[in-house]
Amino acid sequence: MSGRHRSGLCGSRGGATVVLLAVFVVGLVAMVAAARLGAVMLADARARTAADAAALAGAGALARGAGADAACRVAARFADDNGADLVACTATTATLTVAATVAVPGLGRVARAEAAAQVDAPGIPAP
Repeated sequence: MSGRHRSGLCGSRGGATVVLLAVFVVGLVAMVAAARLGAVMLADARARTAADAAALAGAGALARGAGADAACRVAARFADDNGADLVACTATTATLTVAATVAVPGLGRVARAEAAAQVDAPGIPAP
């Protein structure tokens, strides 16, 4: 049987390798996309947590009689403790509003979250 091929086999040699390689590449792309999505979601959650903590801490400082600058410094410390940068802080006698950002690793982007907390203290009128 030298020089002869079985019919139906000569055109399909290596076909399984190509299919497996394609499946591998698709799986790899899906894993990279999932990892990036996970990084974005984690950064977003960290930014929201940091903004919430910063707003509550700053409002607590306001309730204890701190001025706006001191309350924003407290908020910045709490944002930093939660892995975020405080990028905005506005304080009135009854409300503290903040914005915090967290870098998304590997993507060169940042997640941003805003939060506000109202001071509920005796003698301070509600807005």
